[in-house]
Amino acid sequence: MKIVILGLSITSSWGNGHATTYRGLVRELVARGHEILFLERDQPWYAQNRDLAHPPYGRTELYQGLDDLHQRFEAPVQGADLVIVGSFVPEGVAVGDWAQRTAHGITAFYDIDTPVTLARLGRGEHDYLAPRQIAGYDLYLSFTGGPTLQRLEREWGSPRARVFYCSVDPTLYLHEPQPASWDLGYMGTYSPDRQPGLDRLLLQPARELPTGRFVVAGPQYPAEIGWPANVQWQPHLPPSEHRAFYNRQRWTLNITRADMIEAGWSPSVRLFEAAACGTPIVSDRWRGIEDVLVPGREIVLADSSAEVLALLREGGEDERLRMAERARQRILSAHTAAHRAEQLEAYALELGAAGAARGPLPHTTPAEALQP
Repeated sequence: MKIVILGLSITSSWGNGHATTYRGLVRELVARGHEILFLERDQPWYAQNRDLAHPPYGRTELYQGLDDLHQRFEAPVQGADLVIVGSFVPEGVAVGDWAQRTAHGITAFYDIDTPVTLARLGRGEHDYLAPRQIAGYDLYLSFTGGPTLQRLEREWGSPRARVFYCSVDPTLYLHEPQPASWDLGYMGTYSPDRQPGLDRLLLQPARELPTGRFVVAGPQYPAEIGWPANVQWQPHLPPSEHRAFYNRQRWTLNITRADMIEAGWSPSVRLFEAAACGTPIVSDRWRGIEDVLVPGREIVLADSSAEVLALLREGGEDERLRMAERARQRILSAHTAAHRAEQLEAYALELGAAGAARGPLPHTTPAEALQP
């Protein structure tokens, strides 16, 4: 297929989790013989932090604005078999209108932030997706599974909403045993709704365990945050350093945004990356996590600082390593970039077989969608 993706960024991972997801997906699609054009709006904050300025797979082009996009890329969008517009694309409503108007093939919206998107729409915030556009996309690829898929179809008018979780690139995220530098770490951009969880499950344990070693990696944390003396903060960590970062932790922490906790079935890309590195994971609690990793066997769920402290002080080393290996095997069996490339092909074939405008098709579960 000829596929055009208009995404937030593939060249810079600064302050976003989209870039690493797009990189793995594009690479695997190219490996399967597809012709990929990735279009990214040139933004100054990404220009200053490009950790993959020239992706070695497919073709990546930067555009300066809507006029530049229309003038230079109308023909590729017209000729594509599949055109995908991603969440948080600058001026995404205008980009989506143009894509739906211009494309002759299948159009899809790839929402890497589905619960956040729906919460914004409910508040009347239509910066990258308007409610009227949802019915105009032939396919809604949702970061979130579960009941949200039915909501997208029944309440928002999507012809086809399909789960499309984030994924991990196992050639970049893998287990490399190293001496532990930290007892517990966390990687994620600052978000006000995640901060209470970080306070409860990492900063408070750090205060109560002064001999422990803790780390937080991510940009945009406000200056007034009082980091305990035994917490190291790294403002940005490029993807080239992610593997070593995970492999140097005894445990890593997964914190989920409030909208995603409410929706459930919204695993973060960091969850997949940490598991692929063989790092044991402590997570907050949300519905659907058991469909990704089994609590108590492949992941630890914690509600309080006391539970985290007990884990750090009393957790057995053998079981910690066994849990990490079980999680690694689970993620590598179903949640790699190669799995997502196959899944996207299956959805495109489903649309091609039925005709892109012939109404909703039966739902498929993530497991069914991955079957050859």
